Amino acid sequence: MTIYQHILREDFQKLHPKLQERYTLQVGKPFYGEGTMSKIERGAAWLVPLLKLGVRWKLLFPESGNDIPFTIKNTSRILSDGEVEVYWERSFYFEKVTRNFNAFMTVDANQEFVKDYLGEPNLFYSDLKFSVTSEGNMCIRSGVQRLILRNIEIPIPSFLQADVVVEESYDEDKDTFTINVTIQNKIVGRVMAYEGEFKEQHI
Repeated sequence: MTIYQHILREDFQKLHPKLQERYTLQVGKPFYGEGTMSKIERGAAWLVPLLKLGVRWKLLFPESGNDIPFTIKNTSRILSDGEVEVYWERSFYFEKVTRNFNAFMTVDANQEFVKDYLGEPNLFYSDLKFSVTSEGNMCIRSGVQRLILRNIEIPIPSFLQADVVVEESYDEDKDTFTINVTIQNKIVGRVMAYEGEFKEQHI
């Protein structure tokens, strides 16, 4: 059983069948998708230095644009302590540069939420709450967040936290997965947002 089945329990069966397939990740059998982000938007211009800093950790980035080629790879693996982890690799192929947005997900001890360590090496931590919409889409929302400095995790005050909402669906007419991501802050507004579609590729 995958970490997403553990979190959603019986609600996992309410996902669109294609999303059930996508999130039923077997160890050693990654999901790989290719597609296009129809739109990638960053926040205000004064956020650019912060977004550039995120590039070092394969996290945030300052570029924006339309019709940007995109790949996603999700790999389920077993850690040395026996815990199951899903490694997320997202790549955005701008005309002159490739940017990455990577993360590592495990389930908390009580299996109530997903622990999301963002960046490579890890720079941020966030609780993630998973749910299924009435249309059978996967919805992911951020919760408590911490800044990671070496082996120290520092709580981030709520007014500085990012409110992240991810919704994945499946378009039967196009036979594609669709994704919509917004990252906002209560004070500065939009930090980053992107939306697009992708198809599974067998490699």
